[in-house]
Amino acid sequence: MTKLAVEFEASGDELHLLYRPRDDDSWVHSKFNRGEELFIKGTYHLTRANFAQAYLDELNARSQVDDDHPSLMDDYVMRFTVATAVDNYFVFDSDILDIEIPILIACSAEPTWKWFSTEAQTSILRVAAKLMPSRIVIGGEAPDAIPVAEYERLVQQFPTGYELKRYVAARVSAVLRQYTDASVDAELMLSNYLEKRIKTQPKNYIRRFREAEVAKFEFLYSQLQDMLESEDGYSEHVWQKQILDIVRLLNSKYIAAFKSVPLNDPGNNTDKQLDIMLVDATGNIDVIEIKKPLRKCVMTDAHYRGNHIPLRELTGSIMQVEKYIFHLCRWGMAGENYLTKKYADRLPLGLRIKITNPCGIIIMGRDHELTDAQRRDFEIFRRQNKNIIDVITYDDLLRRLQFVIQQFKAGR
Repeated sequence: MTKLAVEFEASGDELHLLYRPRDDDSWVHSKFNRGEELFIKGTYHLTRANFAQAYLDELNARSQVDDDHPSLMDDYVMRFTVATAVDNYFVFDSDILDIEIPILIACSAEPTWKWFSTEAQTSILRVAAKLMPSRIVIGGEAPDAIPVAEYERLVQQFPTGYELKRYVAARVSAVLRQYTDASVDAELMLSNYLEKRIKTQPKNYIRRFREAEVAKFEFLYSQLQDMLESEDGYSEHVWQKQILDIVRLLNSKYIAAFKSVPLNDPGNNTDKQLDIMLVDATGNIDVIEIKKPLRKCVMTDAHYRGNHIPLRELTGSIMQVEKYIFHLCRWGMAGENYLTKKYADRLPLGLRIKITNPCGIIIMGRDHELTDAQRRDFEIFRRQNKNIIDVITYDDLLRRLQFVIQQFKAGR
């Protein structure tokens, strides 16, 4: 079995680097005699001062060997002290690794040369040190320690020489393929190579929160059902507040909602009020209208030229929201500044309100008793306005909650 050129071995409170020079060790001693250092694998800077005492003892014994006892010369290994134990960690000599920050490895760990160097003779720890951590700790119980398994995974994924060539080719390909007829897609080749090489599996974040999410959405579903069965027991204000909470919990992009928002109408020199303004996590705003269903459907029972048409309350709500959006867009930058200042104490620090093509949401009416013909005509009407305004019935909300619950329970 071929023995490695570089190995590590703990000896008391020291960590030794064992080096097997090619051929013999005479050329190493010649370098040291000339005042030169021994540079191994692009990582270790060794001098005569780093010799382990055990090696010096062996050297002394070696000088006593005569030609009648050549066995002591077989498989001779050079030993260098590269780290000293302090509080259950081997602390490396910074001059040997040529790294300014402390490098610590748990005394219980079993490092190999691959922990330090790549096949292309690149120092892995020197690359890591360029990211400017205060120190690098591998293994053990220190709070900032990198677990050994994670560090070994990092080592396995460190770019190979072949990968670096593929990366360079991909950078060149990204430019050339825009202006020439180059047929080789080096970016795709790099991507395919990395897919095969990198073994990291995605963590299932959803699984950790699945039970809590199911409980949340089941609660919202039952609450909405109860509200629809006893809507007469809610004032318009309370109804809007409850439905708004459901909407925000179902659509987490909205981080705030404000009611009775002043809305400037410079054309008429008047001020209007926007019923409810939603603010998302980027500061962009949308408009929402929430109306009690009053057990009404959203389409007429009668036909107009062979079609069911939206009830006047639905078309009126759409017109109202469109005017809100119109006035917001006209208000522009002045409106952004005004609204940002007005609601600054109720928004995250530094978040600016932005009026960027606001969308509208209308929640009203029921659709559970619509005929197939009414449902089809309603969907046609709804999709005509979908690029600006999303019309959602209360039965839509129930279905959305139900599908979310089913998806979480199925573990998908």
